[in-house]
Amino acid sequence: MSPSTRGLGPAPARAWLVLCAMSMLQFFIAVDVTVVNIALPSIGADFGVQGHSLTWVVVGYTVTGGGLLMLGGRLGDLLGRRRTLVVGTALFGVASLLAGLAPTFPVLVAARLLQGAGEAVALPAAMATIVLLFPEGPLRSRALSVWAAVASCGLVLGFALSGIITAHLGWRWIFLISVPFILVVIVAALLLVPADRSAPRARVRLDLPGSFLLTACPLLFVYAAVEAGEPGTAPWVSVAALMGAVMAALGFVRVESRSRNPLVPMTFFADRPRLRANLTTMLLSGALSTSFLLFTFYLQDRLGIGPLGAGLTMLPLAVALIAASVLVPRLLGRWGARACVLVGLAAAAGAMAVIALAAVLGGGAAWLLPAMLLIAAGMGFGLVGLQYIAVSGTTDQDAGIASGVQRAADQLGGAAGVAIYVGLGFAPALHAGDPFVIAAVLAVIGLTAGAVVISRSSAIAVGQSPAG
Repeated sequence: MSPSTRGLGPAPARAWLVLCAMSMLQFFIAVDVTVVNIALPSIGADFGVQGHSLTWVVVGYTVTGGGLLMLGGRLGDLLGRRRTLVVGTALFGVASLLAGLAPTFPVLVAARLLQGAGEAVALPAAMATIVLLFPEGPLRSRALSVWAAVASCGLVLGFALSGIITAHLGWRWIFLISVPFILVVIVAALLLVPADRSAPRARVRLDLPGSFLLTACPLLFVYAAVEAGEPGTAPWVSVAALMGAVMAALGFVRVESRSRNPLVPMTFFADRPRLRANLTTMLLSGALSTSFLLFTFYLQDRLGIGPLGAGLTMLPLAVALIAASVLVPRLLGRWGARACVLVGLAAAAGAMAVIALAAVLGGGAAWLLPAMLLIAAGMGFGLVGLQYIAVSGTTDQDAGIASGVQRAADQLGGAAGVAIYVGLGFAPALHAGDPFVIAAVLAVIGLTAGAVVISRSSAIAVGQSPAG
């Protein structure tokens, strides 16, 4: 029996305890993606920073984490998953402490970049551990559903926690509150995760040029998109940044094709269903991340609801995600992964339509409830199905790479989607229509492209490896 089907063989109870610990790590990493959004005005007031500079508190964390995730996955495969997991988690905890105590804005941005680096090292090892502990079939689909639901709830609860913590404790505690829980994860990893089977391999050359180019590409791309909408910014700035992003992407492909130890071997993408799953993940995550900001902007800017009220208004989304986490594993086994992904894409597109309709008709907060329920369905069905396809057929040798690529596609797709959809929709230089409608239409176009891409894969039943 192959490693991909037998797992690592610990007692089931121990496997579920490991899942709980890894889900705790996933929760706080996901919370840190969104928890700063509602707190940004308070951060800007404390440091005297305004305008687009504040966006780097959000984007710097997401893009750096996504850009380095494949290096993190490779580290786990080469140096041992438990060792990599502990080091990455510790780096994330130290960076969280530094962010909470940051004396200046540049230190805060640097701490956010370090948080992204810690996430990049820890999460692929955590996800690979789960994949290998739970064999393909119903057990793995259930474990991945819990993993995805925890991540989704963390993203959504980040808004509510941000409003509550900022209002009562101050914005610094949105970072400090995670530190003791990170210590619990480190202890649990040392006690529960199986020890690495062999000592770290000596003289292994990591693909650092590839990691640099993979991180530089999305950073330059996001910078180009953000600056393009800023009034008074010279057009050549965005054009130069965009050209730099293209050159970094081409350089990455060239480096990877020639490296003896590439981050991602080019043969990895010969698996067409896996490639399509990751492309679709980027498009779906772009729309989902955009929906969070559209909800926030609509509640606060359009309706005038305060930060605390806006955060609490989004709690139904978290409740719906918990319900989806219970329902999706059963339907994943009954329908197959591809059908679940298509349902998720359609639900996310429906949510965008509801947001656009509410903006046009001037609806109140209650109008967003159907959109929140549809976004929950989009996350629950879409991301779980895509994760299952992306890691199906992996072995002990490439599980970390598969997990890193899938997570990188998720994060980089989310950052790129926000930069394009929200950036163009709300650009001060563009006043062709309602910004909510423009952003929603662009997101629907991306979701439609995702449906076309994933439809080209054959139907995938739970317990089977995908076929081209």
